[in-house]
Amino acid sequence: MINIENKNKIDIYNKKVTVIGLGLSGIGAAKLANHLGAKVFASDINSNIEIGTNALRLMQNQHIAIETGIHSSKIFHSDLWILSPGIAKDSHLVKKAVKKNIPIVSEIEFASWYTNSKIIAITGSNGKTTTAHVLYEMCQTKNINVIMAGNMGISFSESVLSEIIEPKKTVYILEISSFQLEFTKHLCPYIALYTNISEDHIDRHHSMSEYIAMKLRLVKNFKNGSLVIYNQDDNILTNAFANKKINKNTFSIKSNDTIFQINNDKIYHYSSKQAITKISNISLQGNHNLYNLICAATCASLYGIKNNAIKKVLETFGGVEHRLEHISTINDIKFINDSKATNINSVIVALQTYSQPLILILGGYNKGANFELLLPYINSNNVKAVIAYGEASGQIITALGDAVRSIKIIDLNSAVQKAHSIAKSGDIVLLSPGCASFDQFSNFEERGFFFKSIVKKLEKKP
Repeated sequence: MINIENKNKIDIYNKKVTVIGLGLSGIGAAKLANHLGAKVFASDINSNIEIGTNALRLMQNQHIAIETGIHSSKIFHSDLWILSPGIAKDSHLVKKAVKKNIPIVSEIEFASWYTNSKIIAITGSNGKTTTAHVLYEMCQTKNINVIMAGNMGISFSESVLSEIIEPKKTVYILEISSFQLEFTKHLCPYIALYTNISEDHIDRHHSMSEYIAMKLRLVKNFKNGSLVIYNQDDNILTNAFANKKINKNTFSIKSNDTIFQINNDKIYHYSSKQAITKISNISLQGNHNLYNLICAATCASLYGIKNNAIKKVLETFGGVEHRLEHISTINDIKFINDSKATNINSVIVALQTYSQPLILILGGYNKGANFELLLPYINSNNVKAVIAYGEASGQIITALGDAVRSIKIIDLNSAVQKAHSIAKSGDIVLLSPGCASFDQFSNFEERGFFFKSIVKKLEKKP
């Protein structure tokens, strides 16, 4: 077995490394381990078709041994496991590996062993992706190589491998989910950003306290130079960090004791009496987006980015795909893609964003959410009907009761068709599922693209 207790003494050369899961992170980890001289074996329960021929060809070109459609006994003939974030720590596979004393790490942890570059890690329940993209744009103004990776379509391992092959001064902006923190041991970001905390992934973590504890693993290994920046207006985060003796800074849209302060539609930097910009000049509207922008701006300012560069991004950043994304207007009916809304709090934010009558499409794989929490917002935000689809449809219908017209539908295609048929001029059809996508799609991106493809077909109808 590989001893992973001392990060500086970890050596995987000529050791058996098993990668469980051949998603983007798994493929990246396999390539990095292979480059470092390990004997890599990769296993995925999904079939070749589900994984994709390009990914399989890439692995074969690297001469990496793989198996698909099964996790055979071969996976336990290993000195180290690199585990997909999709596999929980209480799964039977993990329990068996633990019994065999096989050390297990996440892909994020594994990649962090092989870079000395600074890491800015972003976590939270909502707003991670937007915050990461905004911060990335702000950091482009510095003469550094900024790379976004993590839970956003680019694996950290793949990025670190590129840095090893072509060394350059790099700063990593990582979006990190609670799943990716389950098997971290030495991960220590230079800056950790916490956007907010609300109920999410209870099906995986079993309780809110366990979910919060998993998020806090990001600061477990903090060194003297490390800094955490968190949302001062979030009671859960404020309580969580109250007694932690680490370097702390906060952001807020309510307080006047933070780096950026908001007063009378203007955003000020604490060091200047001059306003940086007006809230009305910001491209991304809504309080939820304002939090994301101020979070990124606070980090950028502490990292040395000038106010004029921060101002430019605040005023020009247009948002990220699948998050309250306006797809089309057909016969004065707007179609909004909010596929990234995978929890209840995200749906609430979406409902509060619009004043027009709404047809809300909810559904997918329920992660343990309580849909009754939506009732006050459905009642007060002019929701005309809820189209419930997928595995969670029955739970949604039961939770909403008679509070709103609710229609149960099998799949997303049928849900969009139904929403279109009952929508009137001036209405909004809003896909904000409040659930994971795993019942019918591989991820929220695939779900969002599918939604957009249906809407594009509706545009062509006479």
